[in-house]
Amino acid sequence: MRPQSRARDLVSALRPPPRLVDWSILAVVVFEAVSGLVSFTIATPEGWPLFWAHRIAGLTLIFLLGYKLARVRHRLTDSTHWRPTTALSVVTLLAAVGALATGIGWVAGVDVRLAYWTLLSVHVGFGLVLVPLVVAHLTTRFRLPTRRDFHRRRTTIKYAGLLAGGALLFRAQTFLNEVLDTPGTDRRFTGSQPRSGDGNEAFPVTSWVADDPEPIDPEAWSLSIRGAVETPLSLSYDQLSPESECEALLDCTSGWYTVQRWQGVRVGALLDAAAAVDDAAYVRFVSVTGYRWSLPIEEAREALLATHVGEERLSHGHGGPLRLIAPGRRGFQWVKWVERVDVRRRGDPAQWIVTLVSGFD
Repeated sequence: MRPQSRARDLVSALRPPPRLVDWSILAVVVFEAVSGLVSFTIATPEGWPLFWAHRIAGLTLIFLLGYKLARVRHRLTDSTHWRPTTALSVVTLLAAVGALATGIGWVAGVDVRLAYWTLLSVHVGFGLVLVPLVVAHLTTRFRLPTRRDFHRRRTTIKYAGLLAGGALLFRAQTFLNEVLDTPGTDRRFTGSQPRSGDGNEAFPVTSWVADDPEPIDPEAWSLSIRGAVETPLSLSYDQLSPESECEALLDCTSGWYTVQRWQGVRVGALLDAAAAVDDAAYVRFVSVTGYRWSLPIEEAREALLATHVGEERLSHGHGGPLRLIAPGRRGFQWVKWVERVDVRRRGDPAQWIVTLVSGFD
């Protein structure tokens, strides 16, 4: 038997029942969307298993889509089988192929921009759109799996084999990156690609969702520290001389990272000057756009409010006049254009909503 035939027979043997294929595609797509969004909050290497699971599950989707297309290809190629729902099927397929292609391309080191977005941002967009499309597609031919579909041992072996196939594809791509020395070999575990140099020009200007304020005049701007403090403060830009510095890695969710030397004021020094109360638990950093993020107070004390990067005054695009530097956090948590520091006794769960709506007027 030829190797191609053996491989074809093996792939065929791993095919789940038709109903399970449809529901498995939905499960993988939902997992990919959830794991992808959760991965945005992970910046330290301890979180690598989630990124590996995301990539392996995504590559496993290739097999499931192949099984699906093998079963329904006649409906797509023969116009007599076209129905109003066929258009939805085609759009769903295109979104799935787009998500896979952009994800694989990004891992391989393809670094292109489509207008404002990086290839990784486009991948995220395809993934988010794919969830409602798959749900809508599934409802057009809604069929629950039957008991016969769940032959326990056989089904377990099939899905173990599919995941093993996804893992082999993942390792094969990693191996090819190393052999061909593609730009993908320089990625962090998060998938982000490096940006080198010092200062404002060393890394891209990006904004989270719609945040894009007008340039801020430092002479007319001030920083307020308020909330659970005994002495609320209002400080001008000149009063925030860069007395402290740190080297920190900024890992942006748009797909790049950079290590820079930041200069500014330690948040702990500001909390001491304002006399934060003993039961204060969180510190919230608020942008001129209304965007905000909170850190536990002990973590916040070690953070920096930067006025400079690489000995240069922070440019407007990078968050000047003042930006939060939070080592160990992803870039969207490094609040730009900070104008207020709120010391709080409780957390701020609504900040997740604000990340989606801030900047929209």
